[in-house]
Amino acid sequence: MAVDVLSTADGRLKTAKSRAYAAEWRESRSRGKAIEIGTSTPPDFPARPAKPELLNPRDVPKRRPGTEAGRIALLHAVAHIEFNAVDLHWDIIARFGHVPMPIGFHDDWVKCAEEESRHFEMVCDCLESMGSHYGALPAHAGMWRAAEDTADDLMGRLAVVPMVLEARGLDVTPRMIDVFRKAKSEQAVAALEVIYAEEVGHVAYGSKWFHFLCGRENADPKDVFHQMVRRYFHGALKPPFNEEKRAEAGLPPDFYWPLTEDLPPPGRSE
Repeated sequence: MAVDVLSTADGRLKTAKSRAYAAEWRESRSRGKAIEIGTSTPPDFPARPAKPELLNPRDVPKRRPGTEAGRIALLHAVAHIEFNAVDLHWDIIARFGHVPMPIGFHDDWVKCAEEESRHFEMVCDCLESMGSHYGALPAHAGMWRAAEDTADDLMGRLAVVPMVLEARGLDVTPRMIDVFRKAKSEQAVAALEVIYAEEVGHVAYGSKWFHFLCGRENADPKDVFHQMVRRYFHGALKPPFNEEKRAEAGLPPDFYWPLTEDLPPPGRSE
């Protein structure tokens, strides 16, 4: 199931498969007969549609959110993030099927994949209502780098994807909601509010299973988190942080504030 999603290029078809498989998993669990986890070989890089064109992050055009074109670009970037998140959550199931984990681990990531699929579809609906679509603009080429870097390290994957990248979404989404609220874009506000609420759970699942693995190895979660992020995440973490939502998701400040130390001096570009 996971490999089929990862091997599907079209966004709407990928998310339809994702949601159907999630429903099948959930139904099997409700009957007390979970689908066998098994093992598989996921692709190194998931299938992608011909568009959007993927660019170096520095080459992705910057647009002001105060304009209609800027708001479309912002939503397009969110759609691209959600599209990649669908694959990231199925990939953790497929790539680490050989690691002995409780059945709840798979429950959590299937649920995350299902929710990210719905997020992608909601944002695509917003784009289409504004006369655009996913693929109309270029997008960030580096979204899969965290998956490549942590392909052999489940603890590293949990540290970098949900506990760093998705936690960043908790920091920036409230400002995006304000942008669309000021523009009276009710559909976009509603979609972003759902994403904001559900992403807390995704970060929390990452924190839960990261702590589980640390406990199994009798290791200090905070120290291991710092080691994993410094090993696999490229650059320092950047404030401001949404400390309230991060705490709700099981991320205390002493996990992430020490990782801001490597910020470049003011005035120097990265």
